[in-house]
Amino acid sequence: MSFLAEPAIAHGTPARTAIVLLNLGTPDAPTKAAVRRYLKEFLSDPRVVEIPRPVWWLILNGIILNTRPGKSAAKYALIWEKDGSPLKLHTERQVKLLRGYLGERGHTALLVDYAMRYGNPSIASVLARLKAAHCERILVLPLYPQYAASTTATAFDAIAEFFVQTRNIPELRLVKHFHDHPAYIAALAEGVRRHWDQHGKPDRLLMSFHGLPRFTLDRGDPYHCECQKSARLLAETLGLAPEQYKLSFQSRFGRAEWLQPYTAATLAQWGKEGLRRVDVVCPGFVADCLETLEEIGIEGKAEFLKSGGKEFHAIPCLNESDAWIKALAQIALEQLQGWYALETSPDALQQSRQRALALGAGI
Repeated sequence: MSFLAEPAIAHGTPARTAIVLLNLGTPDAPTKAAVRRYLKEFLSDPRVVEIPRPVWWLILNGIILNTRPGKSAAKYALIWEKDGSPLKLHTERQVKLLRGYLGERGHTALLVDYAMRYGNPSIASVLARLKAAHCERILVLPLYPQYAASTTATAFDAIAEFFVQTRNIPELRLVKHFHDHPAYIAALAEGVRRHWDQHGKPDRLLMSFHGLPRFTLDRGDPYHCECQKSARLLAETLGLAPEQYKLSFQSRFGRAEWLQPYTAATLAQWGKEGLRRVDVVCPGFVADCLETLEEIGIEGKAEFLKSGGKEFHAIPCLNESDAWIKALAQIALEQLQGWYALETSPDALQQSRQRALALGAGI
């Protein structure tokens, strides 16, 4: 087996520590061609679609990639910003703010970067860049609060695939989830309260999470349970009674049964029941994206109003809120306990280099 080339390094070079925020990904542009490339990579992942490969290959390449890219591109065009994809823009800002927040508190030696599981920047390209920057310790923090095999686990697959090809592997830590972390719950609650301070309270709050096929729960995926816990903790923090909120699942795809209740069906039912105003918050997404801006903010709103509702509010995701940046920093620093230290002094590095050269090191 041939390994990837190792970056050149001289003895005495300081070993660095990095934090990598990892999100799902986004097409490079709201065009049919770009969306097709993205969907092909995304839907080819066996953790995302658990159908026998030969059967799924025929469905994906014969039907889906010939019909869905155009429809999805039109949806992306509705939410695309002047500078690019909302998901990518929010993630870049989160990285910049987290880097600044940590730097202000003396953690200037930490590198902070981000990668996307599908699309750009790829996990492999970011890990290669960090190795070139002499990172000997890498903390990977997937931006999925609730663990699922189709999100968190597949990100870990991509990381492992890169390091299988690597000769000199850095120390690695992987954050599995933070669905019940107090700082994450507090940041969610602050965002909801801030919205209510500006717009008043709704008749009912819907907490919409991304859906998964029902069989994932039956086969042992903890995602459903972690969504339930996040929703319960958020409701408790907001002081909501059981009849004042509900949990639901969105983004159903295909004919199989998915986790229920479904978001669209719930909004339609609430409209028919005569609820005047409904607010929707999406605790499973830390940055606004297609699923929150278009599926909830446009489609969900239309469904509720069409069914008889009068007022609909899509509460923004955590995005760049101060509470979320502080929560990110807290989660990361907790995971770095006992691992992260300040940069080694130049004198100590020079002494190390001289010792290595005396023992026969070439550089």
